[in-house]
Amino acid sequence: MNAKRQAAPYTVPGMDPGEAWKVVDLLRARLHALNDLHLTLKHVHWNVVGPHFIAVHEMLDPQVEAVREMADTTAERIAALGGVPVGTPGAIVAERTWDDYDVGRADAVAHLGALDLVYTGLIEDHRGAMKATGDLDPVTQDMLIGQLARLEQFQWFVRAHLESGGGRLSTAGAHTLQEAAGRASREPDTA
Repeated sequence: MNAKRQAAPYTVPGMDPGEAWKVVDLLRARLHALNDLHLTLKHVHWNVVGPHFIAVHEMLDPQVEAVREMADTTAERIAALGGVPVGTPGAIVAERTWDDYDVGRADAVAHLGALDLVYTGLIEDHRGAMKATGDLDPVTQDMLIGQLARLEQFQWFVRAHLESGGGRLSTAGAHTLQEAAGRASREPDTA
């Protein structure tokens, strides 16, 4: 039987099983995104170079740990709702709606430029799930709100490296990870 459709014969008390499945489907996508982010952050951690290496290298470790915890909490919520959390690489790749992270060994600022776009996409999708769960399941919505607070803080940490004194992001207008990495690597605009 497909793990996506496997379910326990119950959900949390007081919740309609059909609504629980809607929430489980939303959370499956969030679980994949969080697992992907964890792996992406480790990839950057291993491949960052340049004069800002140690600052970025050490900044990422707490993010990795927090994102792993978010994924664990999300998987446990899926299970509590009667769903089956699937965290296999094949499921992530088969069901994701985003491209793979394609920046290899690169300058710290280039990686941060690409990570800014990664965080933007993930946060936008998390916000969509948060809004969608409001009427369906406030408990799940509360979990997503807490995760959003951390994810937005992590993006702020990343953006602090990309922002000029005038408040302009070096990655503004970038649409691909490579484009964001390239824009971030240019000399900062001091305006």
